[in-house]
Amino acid sequence: MNPLYSGIKNDSLPIDLAAIPVLEYNVFSDRVSGLLKDGSKHCIAYYGAETSGILKFYCCIADDNDNSIAVLSHQQKGKHPVLKSLTPGCPQLHIFEREIHENFGVEFDGHPWLKPVRYPHDRYDKSKVIDNYPFYEIGSEELHEVGVGPIHAGVIEPGHFRFICNGEKVLHLEIQLGYQHRGIEKLWIEKKDSLQRCLLSECIAGDTSIGHALAHAQLIESLAGIEVSEALQIERCIALEMERMAVHMGDTAALCGDVAYQLGQVVCEALRTTIINTTQLWCGNRFGKGLMRPGGSHYPLKNAVADELLRVLADSGSRFVEISERIYSLPSVLARFEDIGKVSEKQALSIGAVGMAARTCGIARDIRKTHPFQFYKYFPIQPVTCETGDVFARSMLRNLEVMESVKIIRGLLEIWRQKDKDTKRPVYDYTLKPGCFALSMVEGWRGEICHIALTDAAGNIEHYKIKDPSMHNWLALALAVRNQEISDFPVCNKSFNLSYCGNDL
Repeated sequence: MNPLYSGIKNDSLPIDLAAIPVLEYNVFSDRVSGLLKDGSKHCIAYYGAETSGILKFYCCIADDNDNSIAVLSHQQKGKHPVLKSLTPGCPQLHIFEREIHENFGVEFDGHPWLKPVRYPHDRYDKSKVIDNYPFYEIGSEELHEVGVGPIHAGVIEPGHFRFICNGEKVLHLEIQLGYQHRGIEKLWIEKKDSLQRCLLSECIAGDTSIGHALAHAQLIESLAGIEVSEALQIERCIALEMERMAVHMGDTAALCGDVAYQLGQVVCEALRTTIINTTQLWCGNRFGKGLMRPGGSHYPLKNAVADELLRVLADSGSRFVEISERIYSLPSVLARFEDIGKVSEKQALSIGAVGMAARTCGIARDIRKTHPFQFYKYFPIQPVTCETGDVFARSMLRNLEVMESVKIIRGLLEIWRQKDKDTKRPVYDYTLKPGCFALSMVEGWRGEICHIALTDAAGNIEHYKIKDPSMHNWLALALAVRNQEISDFPVCNKSFNLSYCGNDL
């Protein structure tokens, strides 16, 4: 282990806070910059936690080659310290430094875009409000601005998109969220009841209830020293793959709707329904709420449900293959997908893109493979990638991942049938290890989800950090629409389908 930082694994036990070296900022910045020069590494989280007047910073960097996670730290005393920004040399840190600046008033000297992210009620500078957000401007009589949102048609979270256009061509898009900050990380501290915390995890991003709830359950099991059976680990992986399939099918329907291919839209919507209805058969909720709990399950998988799942996979899987062949051979669809909203591999690496946004640019970044968790540790996954980084790639990746998830679920069910079904009831009266740092990552359908907790000397959670993959990937959407016609924005936006509430928290 390098003496300058602590290296942990995604499935490792929590580490003592005292084991994380506190570096001088110049050493910290050199180390972080050095690590992030390697394209196989990216920042999972960088945030601050204030205790007894001392602001301590934690930076977690994942290495996709050796499955390790570097944890580095520095601390500052006094009000609003001034630190040299790392963003000019490591653009992927821009959003993390902005969040730290907003929360604690830290000035990052040299940061090119030091603007608010979420507008939490306890932000450092209350004078900064959404109404006076400093949107980027270009002075020219030939250009015009177009504002979209924050209120959108239909049931959707609020967010504002400000376009600067030359005619129909988009020169720049700035995305401003933060209209629905719920303070969910603070609620983890205020809510002492463990069941309430489970319910909170399911509400971080409604379309990723299983992914976020699993990240929380893993974290608690790590801190409490709880081990779960292999049968339950398999069931959790199956549920995660079902969530992936359902959302990918639904997003394919939305993309077809955006390019006026109604047959593709209605068929994919119907197929999505078969998957979420099977999830409801399993646990009583179409989105898997209640299924993920620390230590056990209220809804262990039964043979009858497993049999029905296999029947649905056979039927819906073949139907999805059939409609996909139609979608991706139709010239009118391909004309609206191909070469639209391109993001290059270089851009994706620069912004620290994760999950689908990375894999559609040829970057095989998938936590199931690079930092395996649950039964993925014993059931190797080969990430699906595309190369072109356009709407076509983001749509095709969904198609390929649905078919891959069908294979994964079938393979997992074969193993599950041979396991002892000794799944216990959930554990809610756990005791957490004191003075520790614990990290949990899950590959949700959008990409990597990260939950981090710090415990105090009495074993209470004193700080809880959540990172939804959208936090990395919103900038990818802004890059995708540059030099596109503004009419291409809806299909570009749907092709990413990023989370507003997952970003705003």
